[in-house]
Amino acid sequence: MYRLKVKDHFSSAHYLRNYQGACENLHGHNWIVELVVEGEKLNEIEILIDFKDLKQILKDVLSELDHRLINEHPYFKERNPSSENLARFIFEKVKERLKDYPNVRVKEVTVFETEKASATYLEV
Repeated sequence: MYRLKVKDHFSSAHYLRNYQGACENLHGHNWIVELVVEGEKLNEIEILIDFKDLKQILKDVLSELDHRLINEHPYFKERNPSSENLARFIFEKVKERLKDYPNVRVKEVTVFETEKASATYLEV
């Protein structure tokens, strides 16, 4: 089994609905995102996926969230834009983009809202 990890970041604002505390107010984060993919079989040039391609996929997904109020994104109209739901959103979007890479699957996505607090989404 091979695993690759890439990181990127984005900045955005959000607020948590039905939350009692400071996070119910509009506030922003400089989010860090770690994407882990895995696969058992390397391609014809003996790599799982080109890091350049993997970084671009993640960057494209994060561009939907960058410099915006996340609550206004269609995915989050009814879902709370928590770190947990952000990790799931990114996981699902990357998974869609990896359909062109049959030997690669998303293992997990971790979203850091601060350097000391993160949420990870994975499917078991």
